[in-house]
Amino acid sequence: MTTATAPSPAALATPSPTVEILGPEGWLAVCALGDLTPGRGVAALLPDGSQAAVFVDRGGRTYAIGNQDPFTGAQVLSRGLTGSAADRPFVASPLLKQRFDLETGECLDDPAASVPVYRVRMDGAAAGGLDG
Repeated sequence: MTTATAPSPAALATPSPTVEILGPEGWLAVCALGDLTPGRGVAALLPDGSQAAVFVDRGGRTYAIGNQDPFTGAQVLSRGLTGSAADRPFVASPLLKQRFDLETGECLDDPAASVPVYRVRMDGAAAGGLDG
């Protein structure tokens, strides 16, 4: 005798949209939006060997910048702390604490330094810091 069971809530849940970034080789699926935690980043290896740091804020807005700290050369920005200064979202490098604007890549502490910014979209629709 077989028993029918109700599907689990997880099975009924709507799948999370996929976060995609525009890299040198075109659009690249990075992760599901549900895999991102506000205030924490994830690193993505791009086809050309470079890395991107991807973030989501508490409002659901996504950002992607280069993961390499220009002051040390280490691929660590995805592990930095996020915040905002004068309504500008930033990530602070976990090494020397310089802050990088998540929308422009500009270093808020040293205007001579910056990191690349990547366009972000969800499943082909524009989203995040820069329109796709």
